[in-house]
Amino acid sequence: MLSTMTKLVSHPKNRFRHLAATALFALASSPSAASFSSPSLGSWGSIVRGGSLSPQSPLPTARSSLLQRSLASTTTTDLSEASTIAGDTMKPAEKLEALRAKMKELSLDVMIIPSDDPHLSEYVPEAYMRRKFMSGFGGSAGTAVVTQEEAHLWTDSRYWNEASMTIDGSLWTLQKQGQPKVKTIVGYLGDLAAGRFESHGALKVGIDPFVHPASFAKDLKEAFAESAKKELDRSDDANPIGELDTSHPNLIDPIWGEARPEVPYNAFRPHPLEFAGASVAEKVESVRKEMEEKKATMTVFGALDDVAYLLNVRAMGDVDTCPVGIAYATVTNDEITLYCDPRKVESAEVKEHLKEVTIKEYDAIVDDVKAHCEAEGNKVWIDCSRSNLAISSVIPEKLLVDSQNAITPMKACKNDAELEGMRKAHVVDGAAMAKFIAWLENAIVNEGKSVSEVEIDEVLTGYRAEQPGFLECSFPTIAGVGPNAAIIHYRAVEDEVMKHLDASQPILIDSGGQYTYGTTDVTRTWHFGEATEEFKDTYTRVLKGNIGVDSMIFPEDTPGFVLDVFARKALWEAGKDYGHGTGHGVGAALNVHEGPHSISPRFGNKEGLKKGMVVSNEPGYYEDGNFGIRIENLLEMQYVKPEHNDPSFEVGPAEKKFLKFARLTMIPIQKNLIKLDLMTKAELDWLDSYHAEVFEKVSPLLEAGSPAMKWLEKSCEKFDRS
Repeated sequence: MLSTMTKLVSHPKNRFRHLAATALFALASSPSAASFSSPSLGSWGSIVRGGSLSPQSPLPTARSSLLQRSLASTTTTDLSEASTIAGDTMKPAEKLEALRAKMKELSLDVMIIPSDDPHLSEYVPEAYMRRKFMSGFGGSAGTAVVTQEEAHLWTDSRYWNEASMTIDGSLWTLQKQGQPKVKTIVGYLGDLAAGRFESHGALKVGIDPFVHPASFAKDLKEAFAESAKKELDRSDDANPIGELDTSHPNLIDPIWGEARPEVPYNAFRPHPLEFAGASVAEKVESVRKEMEEKKATMTVFGALDDVAYLLNVRAMGDVDTCPVGIAYATVTNDEITLYCDPRKVESAEVKEHLKEVTIKEYDAIVDDVKAHCEAEGNKVWIDCSRSNLAISSVIPEKLLVDSQNAITPMKACKNDAELEGMRKAHVVDGAAMAKFIAWLENAIVNEGKSVSEVEIDEVLTGYRAEQPGFLECSFPTIAGVGPNAAIIHYRAVEDEVMKHLDASQPILIDSGGQYTYGTTDVTRTWHFGEATEEFKDTYTRVLKGNIGVDSMIFPEDTPGFVLDVFARKALWEAGKDYGHGTGHGVGAALNVHEGPHSISPRFGNKEGLKKGMVVSNEPGYYEDGNFGIRIENLLEMQYVKPEHNDPSFEVGPAEKKFLKFARLTMIPIQKNLIKLDLMTKAELDWLDSYHAEVFEKVSPLLEAGSPAMKWLEKSCEKFDRS
């Protein structure tokens, strides 16, 4: 009721709850300039019933990160979640027992349970969190492998701490992916097949083809052949030592039973042309030109962000923190088809936007691709590395065009409208962060309070929600105090792991926002007391790495791994390093993690860096049980010479187009953690220049004399070099 809601909103702590309940984005007034207010969250009753909206509610289903925070519920992807999904009452041992019984019934020796949904998404709806249901591990990357005798979980270095804390060590063995003595999954299966072939025959491996990439079958076949030759000195062609079985429905779902959440079906919304920069017709025309060159008559898009980008649509609630909807799309020479739940396209606005698009049932995609292949002269273009095996397996090899799809580079190289939206998002994000850090510093330093990691997460989200166009967080916020910051993908809830921030410990905060016009992602490490000399030394080296990458000038099409060493040089000089990549691509009002480019020590990604790409720059250092440090900015790639922006400009045969980085993130770096003697004059000049730019762009959004403005003025002062 209006009177009740008015009272609720009048309290500053409840402002964000009101925002979440009344709009897709917030336009709330700023906190009073005379005092600090905390737009934090708390429990606020139940809004959503089941997998769809209650009649009174304008909100998407409970998969929305924005709504989840307003309900103070746990997240779906990180460490601090419970090890079981809501409604799950089975014990871990019971799940394995049930799975093994079904495997025995079907004569399966191995069952593989990945993280993926049918679109191979990084973050997935809860309905597809089968690996988490079985193992208890909820990180965004990892694969479970179950045999009759053993259960293994593979995950990378970002999640080793989290996985070891969430799986039952008496049932599961953690395989630390990337360690020298740890085999890959296909390598493990190849050796397992070779070891038992003489006594038991071929190893039978079961998978759900909808949640494995098309490339997996080829990789496993090659691993079987290699092990057969190496271990048994035999050819694997005539009598393979292992085989892949994709003939059974997913084995986890019957075990999960009625407790398995419904697959969400939140509505699409048109993404305005002023932010998209190119119409659907223009994008489809570009795709068809590429199809003509490849002699393809159909191209299939399975990744959710590819579909959203192609059709200029977004959704909220299907996948936490990702503005995409569950759907496939295909383009042929004369038709554009969207495969989705029809409830996603019911509104008149969406119907008008998609009037040139044929809408079909979500599950019709496989049969339609198969039927297209049966017509004379047709060929299908699909990126097998980003498409599931169920779709690719119905395309005969002679009719398959397997290469990067046309949307991937279009999406990566932002147009002018997309870049302008990204710049705007980072400026308003800077204003939100200024208000937040001013509040946090006041609470810790002036009021002597200790603030929980959970409240820090909630208050920061509340300040972002005050910005125009805010929709939800761009990923689950990481707010790690002291040793929790060394858990790279940590997420706090109120449990025994959660810590409180005071002046005695540092905090790492990695967070971002989804706005209607852009996506942000920033990490800062703060200390509101007296840091140790070791901490300052390491912090300064991390900062030097950030500046090293930021300052690079390099030829266009340089692979990202070439730049990675500049992020690590200062750390290496001190015998230190970090286990994750330095940078990932970022979508424009799309997923916070986007390919195909990256900055990483792994040489496998040879994708060249190009004008218009956006990449993160986030070196760090993590000391288990002590602290974690990371400093992250998003960067936009621009030509060094403005004349190179003219498509008609011709570069001479001995010349190259060179790129530089322009900073998107507009948030100060804490200066009193920097050791002056480690910094060069050029690095100090960079710092002063950056802070001048931050102040110029962010200060107009803050009220004169407000705590946030005072904090920004102080933080952006020139570095004292005396």
